[in-house]
Amino acid sequence: MPFDEMLITESEPRDPYKRYFDWHSEQKTSDLIKKSRDAENVFRKTGITFAVYGKQESSERLIPFDVVPRIIAGSEWRKLAQGIEQRVVALNAFLDDIYHKQEIIKAGRVPRSLIEQNDAFLPEMIGMRPPGGVYTHIIGTDIVRTGEGQFYVLEDNARTPSGVSYMLENRETMMQMFPELFHINKVRPVENYPKLLRQSLAAVAPPGCEGKPRIAVLTPGIFNSAYYEHAYLADQMGVELVEGSDLRVINGKVAMRTIQGYEAIDVLYRRVDDDFLDPLTFRPDSALGVPGIMDVYRAGNITIANAPGTGIADDKAIYSYMPEIVEFYTGRKPLLENVPTYRCSEPDTLQYVLDNLAELVVKEVHGSGGYGMLVGPAASKRERTEFAAKLKSKPGNYIAQPTLSLSTVPILVKKGLAPRHVDLRPFVLVSNKIQIIPGGLTRVALKEGSLVVNSSQGGGTKDTWVLED
Repeated sequence: MPFDEMLITESEPRDPYKRYFDWHSEQKTSDLIKKSRDAENVFRKTGITFAVYGKQESSERLIPFDVVPRIIAGSEWRKLAQGIEQRVVALNAFLDDIYHKQEIIKAGRVPRSLIEQNDAFLPEMIGMRPPGGVYTHIIGTDIVRTGEGQFYVLEDNARTPSGVSYMLENRETMMQMFPELFHINKVRPVENYPKLLRQSLAAVAPPGCEGKPRIAVLTPGIFNSAYYEHAYLADQMGVELVEGSDLRVINGKVAMRTIQGYEAIDVLYRRVDDDFLDPLTFRPDSALGVPGIMDVYRAGNITIANAPGTGIADDKAIYSYMPEIVEFYTGRKPLLENVPTYRCSEPDTLQYVLDNLAELVVKEVHGSGGYGMLVGPAASKRERTEFAAKLKSKPGNYIAQPTLSLSTVPILVKKGLAPRHVDLRPFVLVSNKIQIIPGGLTRVALKEGSLVVNSSQGGGTKDTWVLED
């Protein structure tokens, strides 16, 4: 049975949910459904949408929002935060090492081929140390909870993690719709994230930066699936939202076009992938980046967040080595465990995966958004057969994991409350200190029994409450 985060029995709530449970028992379901519709209208009017690629019927969708909060006790959160911080420290140390001395490879803890033959590894970053020594300025660590109530890390998002705007909008909407709940529950704030993000980015400005650093958010443009978030964060931080065409290299600096002429930028929070960042260094056909920005970066005249080359830490094959990586750089066993992972690149393991496809979840090592994966128990025999052919042709492209019994939290349905599976993406800011936002983005599978929580695959979101002790 999945771990029910709200209920011990049908009438007995767990401690974090007691005040919410008592409040909910006094509410009419019809009134809550009306509030849910009101929240949907707020999201629609605000324009909180995401683009879905390859869907002819609709290129823009509203992410479904559920009005039942997910609630985490303060004591649980402290343990979770300690494990996340340990992992973030290890990831930054790993990135610094593989682009410099490569001690972890020499020690035989990670195969050299896994690094050097990885498309996300950028030889251009070898010997290059970012300002402040920070590679991953913003990290989204995907966490799941299993049938025993134990937390596991499902994935590290160290390149350009998205979803924080939904976390902020979810909280704002809940505070508008249900202010009384925030009077009876001491919920830790998340709404100061834009301020913390700006402070964190300013703290890693280049050494030669004089005065208050100028910060900008680089977006691929309005057709990007996360454009709403790019615009939202720039607005909330009070910084400029720019596209590649707004920038050029002038006198050894990246400068932004303004009505007063071009003005230098010190920190660029980029939401453009490595390949498109600099057409002179990477893809020559890119119109999204800035020609020559890597030369400015190498000269130490701009901070790019997150640093180019961090994508290798997103790789799911690298993920399978995270226990070794954490212990190598911190000297301690991981406080947060990985989900058990099978590397299909290893012949014996590949055979095991092929023999047990009906029980496993198989993912592309570079995949994201729920695409390119097989959920064995939910797949047809034909789908498993077709996927097996893909596995045999390119086994190194895949890893496999057991089908987890993800924890459930209630969502609001016409008849009242119903349990659905969830994950959690806490957001971490790294500069001269590490700050973990208390809560994060809870993604929920709205279909009964579904384990796929991604918004692109029909999932929704919830407000996540971390309680004060």
